[in-house]
Amino acid sequence: MAPSFGTSGLRGLVTDLTDTLVADYVHAFLTTVPGCDRLYVGQDLRPSSPEISATICRVAQEAGVAVVDCGALGTPALSLSSMGAGAAAIMVTGSHIPADRNGLKFYLPDGEISKADEAKIGAAYAARARHASGKTGSYTQNTQAEPLYVKRYVEAFGAGALSGLRIGVYRHSSVARDTMEAIFTELGAQIVPLAHSDTFIPVDTEAVDPQTRADLAEWCQAHGLDAIASTDGDADRPMLTDATGAVIPGDVLGVLTARVLGAKAVVTPVSSNDMVRRLPEFTEVHLTRIGSPFVIAGMEKAQATEPKVVGFEANGGFLLGFEAHLNGVLSPLPTRDCMLPIIAPLFAAKQAGKPLSALCADLPACFTAADRLQEIDRDKAGRFLTWLIEESAARAAFFAPFGAISGVDLTDGLRVDFESGDVVHLRPSGNAPEFRIYAQSGLQAQAQKVMAQAKEAVAAQLAR
Repeated sequence: MAPSFGTSGLRGLVTDLTDTLVADYVHAFLTTVPGCDRLYVGQDLRPSSPEISATICRVAQEAGVAVVDCGALGTPALSLSSMGAGAAAIMVTGSHIPADRNGLKFYLPDGEISKADEAKIGAAYAARARHASGKTGSYTQNTQAEPLYVKRYVEAFGAGALSGLRIGVYRHSSVARDTMEAIFTELGAQIVPLAHSDTFIPVDTEAVDPQTRADLAEWCQAHGLDAIASTDGDADRPMLTDATGAVIPGDVLGVLTARVLGAKAVVTPVSSNDMVRRLPEFTEVHLTRIGSPFVIAGMEKAQATEPKVVGFEANGGFLLGFEAHLNGVLSPLPTRDCMLPIIAPLFAAKQAGKPLSALCADLPACFTAADRLQEIDRDKAGRFLTWLIEESAARAAFFAPFGAISGVDLTDGLRVDFESGDVVHLRPSGNAPEFRIYAQSGLQAQAQKVMAQAKEAVAAQLAR
């Protein structure tokens, strides 16, 4: 399958990400950034990332652009530095997808690309547009991007803000594993490094596999931990457990973080936990399609009436749209971030003198479960979902085992609400051969049961 391009960037098999293809997309991107004369470049820890990063640096220099190579670091750390410098950026990462794949994420000087920017880049690629200035750009290495990101959170929450906590860091192949440990240490926590890997592991924080969940529980008990923290491969999605090793869903972390920051308006995709609409402190809740470009667009619209706006996705990626005041000042960062929705809930639990599990138990009783079918036929998945959307009789028959339907939402994919209060949301991934299944219920066990039932039913249809 040929590489695909969207607002999550360019993704495909490493064997298909040739120097020519990468060069064409780099040129296409550069031509769409007005007056682009400087480019920040970062990479994750996939074995293919250094070579792709080197190609980007070479192509940009040949196009007359000054290259600032930030090396291996998290996507939000790269974004923080590039936006602070008023420069464009490209991150080499495939996020949570397998190691035989990789990709590029594009950032404008003011943040993530929008759907309109995506269209411009796609058109420039199709035209094989070239960015040329008649000179060769400079090359420098930046070793301060990661320390700047660490400083951001230490100054905002205050040294010692997490003192007394014992936090495990599930290192695997997260590009932010050292960053996490540095931040926790400076915030006063005692860290326990766990499961370092020199081989890339595609951790999806939104669909943590059963074996990893069992490992997390075992680590918490064996090491007497208050929590375990981790991220996906490029560190724009968080993972946080309570003291039992139970993974706290990303949208719950988003709600807890929004509370800590004193946000009044929340923008989040339709797939997020419905509890956000049941909390009185949020005066506005705007639901969008899935994807940070839609969340950012919603945040910009909401800020016209309410400046204290935040956004988050069901995967936990958090976007801060206003200057928050904690123990120090936390400046806006309107791009998916992993560390804020990890630190803020830990900080809130410590301030309240409660474990994380109790903090979560205080929230409205609404529970989610999510999983995915991998290596699917994307065309078949698309036809299947269209069939359910357009054929009411087929939809009723397919969902009959789940109960009577009370409502349908087509904001992104197909979300079906049942009279029981349960929810099933189906959506093929836009940038990977995956089919996402989300479920909600008033009980955690029921949410898991509904999700598993929906996954089995979808798998049966896609196998036909």
